[in-house]
Amino acid sequence: MIDYQALYPLMQTYGLDGWAERLPGQLEQIFKQRPHGDLDRWLSAIEQLPALEPGEVTLDQSRISSAGTRSLTESEHETIYALLQQLHPWRKGPYQIHGIQIDTEWRSDWKWDRLIPHISPLRGRSVLDIGCGNGYHCWRMAGEGAGLVIGIDPTQLFLAQFLAIRHFLGAHWPVHLLPLGIEDLPNDLRAFDTVFSMGVLYHRRSPIDHLYELKAALRPGGELVLETLVIEGERGQVLVPEGRYAKMRNVWFIPTPDTLSGWLERCGFRDVRVVDVTQTTTQEQRATDWMRFESLADYLDPADNRRTIEGHPAPLRATLLATAT
Repeated sequence: MIDYQALYPLMQTYGLDGWAERLPGQLEQIFKQRPHGDLDRWLSAIEQLPALEPGEVTLDQSRISSAGTRSLTESEHETIYALLQQLHPWRKGPYQIHGIQIDTEWRSDWKWDRLIPHISPLRGRSVLDIGCGNGYHCWRMAGEGAGLVIGIDPTQLFLAQFLAIRHFLGAHWPVHLLPLGIEDLPNDLRAFDTVFSMGVLYHRRSPIDHLYELKAALRPGGELVLETLVIEGERGQVLVPEGRYAKMRNVWFIPTPDTLSGWLERCGFRDVRVVDVTQTTTQEQRATDWMRFESLADYLDPADNRRTIEGHPAPLRATLLATAT
């Protein structure tokens, strides 16, 4: 259904031989036993996208872009726009495809700009991006020179969006998205140079288990880039929302940055450091023509935007780095 043949040799090059052997069976099982009801419709939309030669591809700027060797005709513009809109909602981005601006819900480039000055250079490294969405940050990792980027996210719509973008950027980049969750990874890979987990931890029922899973994917000395919701406060403080948080059902634990640092140290990470703490604003996360559902403005108390609609502290996000032992 989806061709991953270019991925397997890369995995072998980067010490992922065992996973490369079992991965085709995993993917076959998912597409046969767990296909989304709309997957065929999404793939059909991608197949209808016109083949356009990418004159210039940009992966190291805010908008991941593909510019053609000529301007689109009005008919081509309308066709591409309509087909990409069939993959609504677009949450991570932004993208620019032959002049078409995909203005996604999140300005994911802002998060990237906050972390990129602090992380180890990605050139030549093997990178795993857990909960990668449609792969925006995966493309940015490739733009920094990563030798292999594997993004995993079980949401098959995000896979379809990734394939649509790759259609225009070209399939030769060392970037691949797998419709898997972290629980689908082999138990002890110990192979990746850098592992990203951004916007995932607070959705896990057991945050400590998630940190151990992240460590198991890293080689000794590899770097973890962890971004998650936090609250202000002292070490040991954690918000466990009763009911929903910002209208989300599946938010379990929101620690302070110091608490999260302690969790990482207890799991065996070293050199733990907080490199950024930023309040999420309605400029960074908002509804657009490409994501027409509710967004952050609808999740905040209209009388006090320092609180969620349930009365919890409004979203505050921290980025931490740590080294695997």
